[in-house]
Amino acid sequence: MAWVYLGIAGLLEVVWAFAMKQSDGFTRLTPSIVTIVAMIASFALLSISMKSLPLGTAYTVWTGIGAVGAFLAGVAVLGESVSPMRVLAAALIVGGLVLMKLSTR
Repeated sequence: MAWVYLGIAGLLEVVWAFAMKQSDGFTRLTPSIVTIVAMIASFALLSISMKSLPLGTAYTVWTGIGAVGAFLAGVAVLGESVSPMRVLAAALIVGGLVLMKLSTR
């Protein structure tokens, strides 16, 4: 169950990062509230997952999901640029996440 909580926490990290971008420096109320609520929920689920997962694994997977998810959201929704180097960087992060998962018993 810890992996499920960690996956949801990572997805919530994408939500809060995207909402923070939409908040325009916390000058827009709704995206600012979404940012704060998603941050709290993401941290809470990360904390719960760390009860049974190693710190290094949990934190690395959490930030990796957030980083790749934010990259994908930026490209898909915000029209950010896609270059071979950015795609390679995201692929390397995903590869690292898979290895981290495989190395944890």
